[in-house]
Amino acid sequence: MASGDKVPMLAEGHRKLTDQVRHLKMVERPSIVEAIEAARAHGDLSENAEYHAAKERQGHVEATIADIEDQLSRAMVIDPTTLSGDKVVFGATVTLVDEDDKKVKYQLVGQVEADAKDGRISYNSPLGRALIGRRKGDEVEVSTPSGDRYYEIKKVEFL
Repeated sequence: MASGDKVPMLAEGHRKLTDQVRHLKMVERPSIVEAIEAARAHGDLSENAEYHAAKERQGHVEATIADIEDQLSRAMVIDPTTLSGDKVVFGATVTLVDEDDKKVKYQLVGQVEADAKDGRISYNSPLGRALIGRRKGDEVEVSTPSGDRYYEIKKVEFL
């Protein structure tokens, strides 16, 4: 994703990222600083495994904070209840029927919020990309590792 692109997400995903970055800054950073200070007290840093591990952890945490803050700065928070229409868009909840007449229901969400077991798929996933722009009654084909899957869109809702 280009650095200027907006990152669509629901309010829940924005809150989750905000909580995560707060935890990293308020809990992880101070504990890493303590670990570095404790390791420094042991003397020679060139052969101090605790010191090097803490510094590595610090680099990882700082990179994660920067990444999350970047996503938050580009966040485009979308409330699906303010949307309407018959077209599948970000935030829509779509009821599908597969070729075996099995009904499934998914909400198209941001990558941070995606959890297929919970019925939330990323708009960027193969199925999400196949659904965007489609309408009730449309058939979609999705290539998966286990072969092509076919679905019919039965309902588009904005919950």
